[in-house]
Amino acid sequence: MRGSVDLARVLAVTNQKGGVGKTTTAVNLSACLAECGQRVLLIDLDPQGNATTGCGVVKRVALPTVYQILIGRSTVSDTRLATDSGFDVLPANRELAGAEVDLIDIAQREYRLRDAVAGVREEYDFILMDCPPALNMLTVNGLVAADRVMIPMQCEYYALEGLTDLVATLKKVRAKLNPTLEIEGLLRTMFDPRSTLTQQVSGELEGHFGSKVYRTIIPRNVR
Repeated sequence: MRGSVDLARVLAVTNQKGGVGKTTTAVNLSACLAECGQRVLLIDLDPQGNATTGCGVVKRVALPTVYQILIGRSTVSDTRLATDSGFDVLPANRELAGAEVDLIDIAQREYRLRDAVAGVREEYDFILMDCPPALNMLTVNGLVAADRVMIPMQCEYYALEGLTDLVATLKKVRAKLNPTLEIEGLLRTMFDPRSTLTQQVSGELEGHFGSKVYRTIIPRNVR
């Protein structure tokens, strides 16, 4: 999946539905990759800043964040922070919610993050992005910057409908903004094997997406 040039693989972790373990997946995957000796940058694109907090970073008002990068007031090199888990993070706080409005008059606004990250791709093996639970301009920036998309999801009622909407968005982004964007995989989270509905939805996922559905399943209760 690598080209001849040793550049980071850029992975967007996204689902427009909240509460599916998206942030937990992004933070823990970053930590695991770092533990395996990989150079990792985690980008928090969610104004809630849960990934930032999960990395042990205190969200201060004066903290430089990905917001300043998107509006051109800072760079990745000047904003990233080292975590105790061995990877770097671009933090976020509530200020990021204003990016939607601030980007309106900026040309090529969908490419802001991609262009900012391009300068550090040789410094990392993996760049992961925790996208917000919405199909907004922040998520679009993540999808345009990404090579691949990981979709954490619960096997529950309406999950397939939401997944259909997300796949449609990915197709639009691929057609108009990022022709190389692909789905890396679907991760079943909070899985309850005792539920008939869970088993049914899981089966439909495997039937439609085949090998794109990870064999690893995150159970509802991790013991």
